Amino acid sequence: MSSYASPLLSLPGAVPAEGPDAGVAAHYGDLFREQRSLAKGEGFVDLSHRDVVTVAGPERLSWLHLLITQHVTELQPGHATEALILSAKGHIEHALYLVDDGETTWLHTEPGQAAALVSYLESMKFFYRVDVADRTAEFAVVWLPAGSIVETPAGVVVRETPGGRDLFLPRPELASFAERVGSPAGALALEALRVEAHRPRLGRETDHRTIPHELGWLESAVHLHKGCYRGQETVARVQNLGRPPRRLVFLHLDGSEVTIPEHGDPVRLAADGPEGRQLGFVTTSARHHELGPIALALVKRNVPADAELLAGTTPAAQEIVVEP
Repeated sequence: MSSYASPLLSLPGAVPAEGPDAGVAAHYGDLFREQRSLAKGEGFVDLSHRDVVTVAGPERLSWLHLLITQHVTELQPGHATEALILSAKGHIEHALYLVDDGETTWLHTEPGQAAALVSYLESMKFFYRVDVADRTAEFAVVWLPAGSIVETPAGVVVRETPGGRDLFLPRPELASFAERVGSPAGALALEALRVEAHRPRLGRETDHRTIPHELGWLESAVHLHKGCYRGQETVARVQNLGRPPRRLVFLHLDGSEVTIPEHGDPVRLAADGPEGRQLGFVTTSARHHELGPIALALVKRNVPADAELLAGTTPAAQEIVVEP
């Protein structure tokens, strides 16, 4: 487990996060206020625990194009995209969030993933003119919500999407940035907005056998009209001939429960009760400032789309994310 601790954990009210977001704040004393601020385009989220990798060199985009699920040979400077790296059997190994600045491709990924990612990329360099580097020690990721009027510091690489901006901020500037911007929000607030938007996350919505089709990642991270990357055969076969064995669902949880399900809790048909056959598992649950308790879960494809479910022991109504 990482020993990283963000300097922003010293801010008033900061409560350390656990699990995959350990090292940054879960919240700063008022989860729902922080969510509402982000929804209004205010504040920021410290994601300095995430790993940062860069790929430089004149052949970086054509080389990456051969390794990842996304089409990037003509990726324009400043244009954000996301991509996956798959195993030979098509299972998801890495999720990458990329932007190119015209000379270097910048990406961030889950905490603790950089070493394995860089090792794989280095093994695939061959004679290509590329330079891969783990830059986590130098740069911290900070997220600004869509609509934020905060100015990006000069010289900082920005990855801008409809949902917000990722800043690759030099680590020595993190504390001063936080002091200037104010209104920090914790990782739990961002996770609640992610669950609301049905966006998957590596290590939460995935396990060792997850394929992109199960999570709806085809729309944002997979280009279906390119080949030549590891695992592409599985992507094409499932897309053209079959259906994924599981599907992501959004759950509206019973708000009368004191606790919410944890990652990995079983999902069953409500009609079968808590001793019924397991049909899936909870991936992420959250408390939302408007929707109440919500969750994402991965269930078997043939679970009826209108079935009432039990998430752990909590009654849940499902909303379709990936069609059965």
